[in-house]
Amino acid sequence: MLKLSPRPEPSRALQLASPLIALALTLLVGSALFMALGKDPLQGLALFFYEPLKNERALWELSIKACPLLLIGLGLSLCFRSSVWNIGAEGQFILGTLGATGIALHATPHSSPWLVVGVLLGGALSGAAWAAITALLRDRFNASEILVSLMLVYVAEQLLSYAVHGPWKDPAGYNFPQTITFLSAARVPRLVEGSRANAGLLLTIFAAAAFWLLMHRTHVGYRLEVAGLSPRAARYAGFSSRSALWTTLLLSGGTAGLAGALEVAGPVGQLTAQVPVGYGFAAIIVAFVGRLSPIGVTLASVLLSMFYLGGELSQSRLGLPKSITGVFQGLLLFALLSCDTLIHHRVRLVGLGRIAGRAQ
Repeated sequence: MLKLSPRPEPSRALQLASPLIALALTLLVGSALFMALGKDPLQGLALFFYEPLKNERALWELSIKACPLLLIGLGLSLCFRSSVWNIGAEGQFILGTLGATGIALHATPHSSPWLVVGVLLGGALSGAAWAAITALLRDRFNASEILVSLMLVYVAEQLLSYAVHGPWKDPAGYNFPQTITFLSAARVPRLVEGSRANAGLLLTIFAAAAFWLLMHRTHVGYRLEVAGLSPRAARYAGFSSRSALWTTLLLSGGTAGLAGALEVAGPVGQLTAQVPVGYGFAAIIVAFVGRLSPIGVTLASVLLSMFYLGGELSQSRLGLPKSITGVFQGLLLFALLSCDTLIHHRVRLVGLGRIAGRAQ
């Protein structure tokens, strides 16, 4: 039998290198997968790791995918560091798109350009309000935040479906489930003409810096980390677990909602039934690959956005299914968890003496 036993002192160097080892394993398994599908592995890997970086236009497209992953990943990292397991960021992202759309649809040709600020605030507040449902049920009734936040994702999807098939449906949209295209006053300004990249990139970079300061340079961040590492020690020191629960969930929901607002008011430009593409779930991988650190999460969001772009290119150029993106995301997470397990535990064979005794 194989048995895992804890290592007395896990290697610090291997802990830091674990994401890189996991990425290397993902590349190896991904190459084998392409070969099994009858595709050139070098061509397949180039679509994931070269094409998204090859020129300026590709980098701008990469930033569009990375921004929502980074925003949501930052909020989830704060939650997970505090041992608050918010698994429903996808639902908070969807509520952010709904809140932003509700304000954007009131825009007129004479609206102030500052209306977009209200659109983004509407998205952030809607995401925070959706996360507050989870916080309330956890706080008052001790309900599992994992189950509650996850189940609320499906409720959010139904609300989105109702909105785009019902009251917000574009009457001139040829019966497609989508709203009208947002007017310019409700759109996030573009950074570069001819590119879809917008000012949301600057806002996301600012958010990453703010979260780094919060986690590593403030008393609030210290309290949240202590609450996650040792709830008993936190209570002894007078740190409120309720405060940690509400603070992390509201901030996490707010960043997810802001990501949703930036998506509909930025590159998409309208609310459609296809807006949710799994950013909320992929950001869980981003948070853990990034080691729950704003700097690591930033790098991990770029990596996962490459998977999104590589998956789209694989569909168009190699004829592979859309699920190839999820396969690479799953491979990376599985490899990371495996590496972490072996870094903190050693594998031992047990029962060999008993088996040998029986054989004699």
